[in-house]
Amino acid sequence: MRLRPDLAVIAANVSPGSRVLDVGCGDGALMAALIADRGADARGLELDAGNVAECVARGLSVMQGDADRDLADYPDGAFDYAILSQTLQTTMRPDLVLGELLRIGRRAFVSFPNFAHWRVRLNLLCGGRMPVTRLLPVAWYETPNIHHVTIDDFRALLRARGITVEQAWFLSGDRATSAAAANLRAEHAVFLLRR
Repeated sequence: MRLRPDLAVIAANVSPGSRVLDVGCGDGALMAALIADRGADARGLELDAGNVAECVARGLSVMQGDADRDLADYPDGAFDYAILSQTLQTTMRPDLVLGELLRIGRRAFVSFPNFAHWRVRLNLLCGGRMPVTRLLPVAWYETPNIHHVTIDDFRALLRARGITVEQAWFLSGDRATSAAAANLRAEHAVFLLRR
């Protein structure tokens, strides 16, 4: 199974044999890849009961839970990596969730859609409406996104919290794009973070 581009970046950069918690793991595609290709001890936390059932049916270790409430139940430093892919913008308090990720994991991968991408800006400027795109495929009233984060917003949060960026990747469609003007040019971002 081919991974979504942000998940492929994460999978390629997790050290072999690592202990991993995938928060908002969806159908478990990333966990399955990490186990098969990296020999990871991967666990998942997922809100949607249907996704949890699909993961369990695939033999993956997943618990049903909410990133906003249930990360507090994990001990400090329990994982080498805590992963939050395409989930940050759906949480009630992204800043607190980020703090929990870095408490339970020595490092954290965070990926999110960039709401400052030029197509989003153009759609708002010319049409005056929230865009529906291939990567943001539902209308504003159907989306699980409650925080419309940009790359520059995220970087500002990291600076304010004293969080170190070890590496960052920026994606436009299914391809990597440069960090130059990433807030304008990238549709998605992936950050590898540590305290």
